[in-house]
Amino acid sequence: MPRPPEPARPRDFATSDDPRVQEQLNRLASLSLPQGRLSLGPVRRLLAALGDPHLRLPPVFHVAGTNGKGSTCAFLRAMLEAAGKRVHQFTSPHLVRYNERIRIAGELVGDAMLADLLAEVLDASGTSEASFFEITTAAAFLAFARNDADAAIVEVGLGGRFDATNVIAEPACCGIASLGLDHEQFLLAPEDGAPAEPMARIAFEKSGIVKPGRPVVTQSYGPDAQAEVERAARTAGAPLHMRGADWSITGGDMMEYHDRHSALTLPPPALPGAFQVQNAGLAIAMLRHQDFVAVSPDAIAAGLRDARWLGRLQWLGKGPLTAMAPGYDVLLDGGHNPDAARVLAAYCATLDRPLHAVIGMLANKDAERFLALVSPHMQSVTGVPIPGHPHHPPERIAMLSGGGTARNVGDAITRIAGRGDGGVILIGGSLYLAGEVLRVNRELPD
Repeated sequence: MPRPPEPARPRDFATSDDPRVQEQLNRLASLSLPQGRLSLGPVRRLLAALGDPHLRLPPVFHVAGTNGKGSTCAFLRAMLEAAGKRVHQFTSPHLVRYNERIRIAGELVGDAMLADLLAEVLDASGTSEASFFEITTAAAFLAFARNDADAAIVEVGLGGRFDATNVIAEPACCGIASLGLDHEQFLLAPEDGAPAEPMARIAFEKSGIVKPGRPVVTQSYGPDAQAEVERAARTAGAPLHMRGADWSITGGDMMEYHDRHSALTLPPPALPGAFQVQNAGLAIAMLRHQDFVAVSPDAIAAGLRDARWLGRLQWLGKGPLTAMAPGYDVLLDGGHNPDAARVLAAYCATLDRPLHAVIGMLANKDAERFLALVSPHMQSVTGVPIPGHPHHPPERIAMLSGGGTARNVGDAITRIAGRGDGGVILIGGSLYLAGEVLRVNRELPD
């Protein structure tokens, strides 16, 4: 049976204070959504028109997964930079500024370079039918090819098999983070030759980044997903290094990492949450199972201490938003699927204080399952809209959680502060909401 057209997904809106950048972002926003298209053809045609910059990248660490891939990329960058390496990085989505997607030798791309890059790529796109993400990917690869670095970290946007980043033919190492259900309408759409079991299908899509002869490092999975990852590696002739079989890591006051090379005793990761031990382990294992970039145990330890990843279990600092709730601490998390909700719930269970949630979720996310996991830990839940994006009505979030609604995050925080219990305010449910919160609180990614 052929695969049905891809369902519509919300546009990834972006704005800039720089008029030259905004001009190009307006061109990006006018592109049609790639509904029903399942092919790397458009991005390959676009890259060919640009001289195939993806073939001139430094050693690439390519990371896919449902949850944890962003944190894994943050650990990789911190460890590589601690080793004195110049590192390019491509991630998505951005939280506040589009520039966050492209980091060149450690620095966010500047407005002048970004405007020129986007103009060049959009002018070259012609009849390629390239989408927002494909244009963005090509711009990143063009920048990476023109600027010297020792390594590049590339995060998959959606899935893996048909993701625009999957034009990378010879990565230094592929990594697959945790697997779970998200973007089900796209990743679970029926297709001839694809597994029918949901977790096997997710693994099938994510392991589409596996390349012949190149090492692939993974977390451990259930039997259906594991079998699919093993099949992909075997078919490609790619060395497979899976957590539990080929490497392991345990947490505590100090972490213990083991693989066939040796054992390492390391400090715990700076990023909060017990689950970050596994993400850190994946980054360590990726570095230790490739032969292109040398990173010492001391650099790995330094990277664990230095890694930063905004919008994920992030305690907000002083700013206009947090000032609305004196005596409260504000925790921000952009997780938006059931697996992320489990992680968030586990972290909230460690906080011995009154908890109040402010939740906004995109319309294509499973609000019912998310709230079923998070709400039991909360004394109150307030539903809010997500400005500029299709979202679940706050009334639906209130109905599902037994909570209330507010016009915006600031209104919700003010109401909670009126309780005077000096607890924790969790703002969560969406990376887009997280970005708006960071903007309002003036905590801009740098």
